[in-house]
Amino acid sequence: MTNSTTTQKASRTVDLLVIGAGPAGMAATIFAKMKGLDVLLVEKTDQVGGTAATSAGTLWIPENSQGKAIGDKDSIAEASSYLADLIAIHTPRTDRQRAAYMESGVEAIDFLHNNTDVKFLPCGEHPDYHAKPGAAIRGRAIVPAPFDGRVLGKEFERVRPPIKEFMVFGGMMVGKMDIPRLIGRYRSISNFIYSAGLFLRYLTDRLRYSRGTRLVMGNALVGRMYHTLLQLGVRPQFNTSLDRLIYENGRVTGASLNGPNGREIIAARRGVILATGGFAHNKAYRERLMPKPTPQFSLANAANQGEGVTAAEALGARINEQENGNGGFWTPVSVTKRADGSQGLFPHLSLDRAKPGVIAVNQDGKRFCNEAVSYHDFVEAMYRSGDGKAIPAWLVCNRDFIRKYGLGNIYPGTTNLRRFVQDGYLVEANSPEELAARIGVDAKALRATLERYNEQAARGVDEDFHRGHSALNRFNGDPTVKPNPCVAPIALRDLCAVQVWPAEIACSAGISTDEDGRVVDMDEHPIPGLYACGNDMASIMGDSYPGPGTTLGPAVVFAWRAVKNALGNAH
Repeated sequence: MTNSTTTQKASRTVDLLVIGAGPAGMAATIFAKMKGLDVLLVEKTDQVGGTAATSAGTLWIPENSQGKAIGDKDSIAEASSYLADLIAIHTPRTDRQRAAYMESGVEAIDFLHNNTDVKFLPCGEHPDYHAKPGAAIRGRAIVPAPFDGRVLGKEFERVRPPIKEFMVFGGMMVGKMDIPRLIGRYRSISNFIYSAGLFLRYLTDRLRYSRGTRLVMGNALVGRMYHTLLQLGVRPQFNTSLDRLIYENGRVTGASLNGPNGREIIAARRGVILATGGFAHNKAYRERLMPKPTPQFSLANAANQGEGVTAAEALGARINEQENGNGGFWTPVSVTKRADGSQGLFPHLSLDRAKPGVIAVNQDGKRFCNEAVSYHDFVEAMYRSGDGKAIPAWLVCNRDFIRKYGLGNIYPGTTNLRRFVQDGYLVEANSPEELAARIGVDAKALRATLERYNEQAARGVDEDFHRGHSALNRFNGDPTVKPNPCVAPIALRDLCAVQVWPAEIACSAGISTDEDGRVVDMDEHPIPGLYACGNDMASIMGDSYPGPGTTLGPAVVFAWRAVKNALGNAH
């Protein structure tokens, strides 16, 4: 243990100091405040939400009350069995963590839902990501209810916006359930009225705000949490970052912070909770904890530089370095060029890869995986492809596919692809050989790959990679395509391709903790007064991604458990 003491007088003493205003930090602050603690929440940037503000906002909570309310049947015992079979690495500590997660998940969510403005809705059908014993088709995923950002008034600008690729008309949020009605706006009166209402609301919003105030997905979760904080009389101290932790007399007693007025010491009677978002943009940690070649792209908030991980490690905390160097939860991304000339990333989560009529090929021009698997598993397949030949990979389809389903940053219904071709996002060709030359893969192999795929697709099967066999595959496919909603032939004309790269949506490696979020040292002993949650905390799922909401579920639940432990931790 490395001592980090100070003789400087504390400028303020609180019960609990929370560092980071993403959902984990905001949830911890809400819990602590509602339990009667004097809590200070500090945030490095000038906005709340972190990476979650740009996410889908789903939480994986087995046997949740929201699902039960609509008749979903789930079992914590089955969910526990599913994780036990899925996750490769088991230790007494991590097994206790997962048991604690199952024990407290519903309790934590119900406390928020029943006592605050943080409301949740059931997802209905939303399959787990692996066909393992105990997997569920529905009942485990919940999402935040849409939120009217106008109730925040001027504070609305404190909510970090989604990525630009997830907004239409330059600032309007669209949820997954909105897409079919917007695409089919001219197919029925109800769809037209719905779509027109969204657009008129957005136009009205832009008279007063920098973007639309109808918040969905992760932005709704962040907005609701921030609104709850303000209702509780808590305002984060913005533009304040962690310098170092203070360790005195065998425990963490506070932290040194860098804020608008310079450096200050905050004393914390019951402890410090680290929720700084993980190490996503820390080059040294990326090279140490992520696979090779180290991914060059990240969807995490650019402010996530690993201050929490660094400060904890300086006090002797154990950093979970997974055996295979995975270190992240992944999605394939395509690189976009924005109107202002900046570079963006579009995550290929579920809207295109599983649809019938697209394949992924590596640099040999060959398929390397079931394209309809989860985003995390797709990237793992990119790494398993060998010799880096699937980094980057190419999604290959034709114009008809794009018109019907879209492709990455190209929305469904798009017929004029010129802009995307000109800025290099999309590659077009009239034959497999021409496409192969333009994307730099073997021409004979690409033609053979397409012809083999087409022969199988004409029969509605994928004998090579079993696409369309799992519930998850079919859920993200096109149910109107029979007999397999995930496969259809690709015409060998008007071919199109988009390049995709691996990127993490969150860190899975991080600070090792116990079942109450207490940071542990190299001997697995808790460091008194120090907690971690969110992406600072090493994932209880190891390097596995069981289902939708794998990061946000534990973020909220271990914030809850950390606060409950801190309630009995005064000094």
